[in-house]
Amino acid sequence: MGLAFLVFLLVAGGILGAYAAMTQLPGVFAARKLDQRLREVSTDSTDLDASGEDSVVKREKAGPLPGIDKLVARTAAGTWLSRLIEQSGVRTTPGTIVLSSLLLATGGTFVASLFIHQPLALPIFTILGGVAPYAFLVHRRSSRLKRFEEQFPEALDLLSRGIRAGHAFQTAMGMVADELPEPVGPEFKKTFDQQNFGLPLREALNELSDRVSILDVRFFVTAVLIQRDTGGNLAEILDNLAHVVRERFKIRRQIRVHTAHGRFTGYVLLALPAALAAALSFINPEHMQLLFHEHMGQLMLIGAIVMQTVGYFWIRQVIKIEV
Repeated sequence: MGLAFLVFLLVAGGILGAYAAMTQLPGVFAARKLDQRLREVSTDSTDLDASGEDSVVKREKAGPLPGIDKLVARTAAGTWLSRLIEQSGVRTTPGTIVLSSLLLATGGTFVASLFIHQPLALPIFTILGGVAPYAFLVHRRSSRLKRFEEQFPEALDLLSRGIRAGHAFQTAMGMVADELPEPVGPEFKKTFDQQNFGLPLREALNELSDRVSILDVRFFVTAVLIQRDTGGNLAEILDNLAHVVRERFKIRRQIRVHTAHGRFTGYVLLALPAALAAALSFINPEHMQLLFHEHMGQLMLIGAIVMQTVGYFWIRQVIKIEV
């Protein structure tokens, strides 16, 4: 009897659990999906409502320390950091970046004091550790914007074909959001969802140009807004804009070919002193130790690093041509 009662409880519990899962889980998943879409299309993760309280819809995800996130969000630097994180495509929060910066700065100081017994090494490693998270975000943003710029002509062509096929401009944006990969697809999806949730198209497009701060996107937004005010063939305008963007890419690649000699000269001049110092450290270690232990040698090292850095950026500015 006890075994039969246990089997009955297990079977009844399984049936009730399956019924609860079938009836409750779809609603939970739908609520989570709606909340995610609301977070993505919110215009500013640091906005406050009229009463001064946090707004109901927020874009940022909860970090490991929500208190730090709220504290950072109330500063001007928090707004800049939130925009940088959004443009880089990294799934993190401003509080996490600030906390990582503090931890890396502390770790750099500890490593420098433990292994490198030089007074000048402590501030250098501290600054490098503190700047590392922000440098990583800037690098990710730069690479993401480059990918967006490369995929943007394809998005313009798809928009033009959709309009020629008889679709509205908003519907064509939805097609771009569904068809194209990261980062063009998600950015157009945010714009498409924003105007679907009631934001005027002008403001949604301006938000796109703010998130993707490249010249081609500003041209695109300006052309679309002018066409909506004055009329005209939007498909032809988008085709012409895509042609201009592709021609700019051709010119940019030609410039990279012509400036390759200058760029590699900068790389060689920057790497030559470091490679020579590493070779002399193996050939004559006592001679190289004078640079680290003598005061004059330390000043020479600092001067060499400063001049090498200035020379590298000078060469980059010489070969940099805006297109």
